[in-house]
Amino acid sequence: MSRIYLDACCLNRPFDDQASDRIRIESEAVLLILRHLQSGAWHWIGSEVLELELERTPDGERRGRTLALYSSIKQSVRVGEREARRANELQAMGFQAFDALHLACAESAKCHALLTTDDRLLRLAARKARDLRIKVANPLDWLTEALGE
Repeated sequence: MSRIYLDACCLNRPFDDQASDRIRIESEAVLLILRHLQSGAWHWIGSEVLELELERTPDGERRGRTLALYSSIKQSVRVGEREARRANELQAMGFQAFDALHLACAESAKCHALLTTDDRLLRLAARKARDLRIKVANPLDWLTEALGE
C-alpha cells in the first residue's frame, strides 16, 4: 500500500483560483488522490508541521477547509530529534524550513512520495534526488504513474 504525504500547497490546490487549466487539472488530481486516501486504498501520512502550516493560513475559510481535509489523515509524524536533524541537513542543501521539515517527516514515516504543487520545491528536489530518501512529485504526475496510465 502506498504511503503518501501531501504538503500544504497540495491540500490548498482545490481551493485556488480555477481559471488556469494547470490549476484546475492539478486540483482534480488532488481530489482523486484524496478519494483514494480516504477509501483506504493508499495510506495518508501527515505531520504536526503540516498541521501547523495549515493553521497559519490567513484566510479563515480556506484554513477551515484544509484542516477539514487534514482531519482524515491516518498517521501524523511528530518532529523529534531525528526529524529535526534531517531537516537541518535538508536546509543545508537549500530547502526552505517548512519544506525541509515536510521532507524529514515524510522520510521518517517511510512514505513512498511527497506530493506538492510547489514548482520551486519540485525543481530543487529533482536536482537533489540522490540525497533524498523519498520521491517528490507533482500530484498529477504521481497519480498518472500510480494508476499506470
